[in-house]
Amino acid sequence: MKKILALSVVLLAFSAGTFAQLSATATATATIVSPLSIVNSVNMNFGNVAAGGSVGTVVLTPAGVRSTTGGCALPTVTGTVTAATFNIAGEPATVYTITLPAGATTITSGGNTMTVDTWTSSLVPTASRTLPVGGAETLNVGATLNVGANQPTGIYISGTPFTVSINYN
Repeated sequence: MKKILALSVVLLAFSAGTFAQLSATATATATIVSPLSIVNSVNMNFGNVAAGGSVGTVVLTPAGVRSTTGGCALPTVTGTVTAATFNIAGEPATVYTITLPAGATTITSGGNTMTVDTWTSSLVPTASRTLPVGGAETLNVGATLNVGANQPTGIYISGTPFTVSINYN
């Protein structure tokens, strides 16, 4: 009986050692970086346009250069001509994409309207981009102004601004 009791104690001690709990520790870390931002610094302006007897367009490139089609002309007094300019900033090497407006924006003067569409940009909008060293770059946006035949004179302004977005990749 003593031998069985002694053997039981030995087996119990052995099994307690076999099932002993082992543990290890680890730390958790996180790095907070500057979030991406986009800020409009210059609004789009097609400048002075002379409407003719037929429909036409004024194409404004991201570089701020205008051309016309159809019944539009560009007077020698150009007025203010600017592509829209956006400043993009964030942590260098951040990968992102640009989204230009999908549809047209209406600009109005009293009860008269024109549309702006066919958006273009100085940076490729569908490609993934990487913020350069310094964490900033400039995006210029151009578009096409659709001018009606005998479009009434006036200063046409968008009631709702158009939106250019950036998205993390």
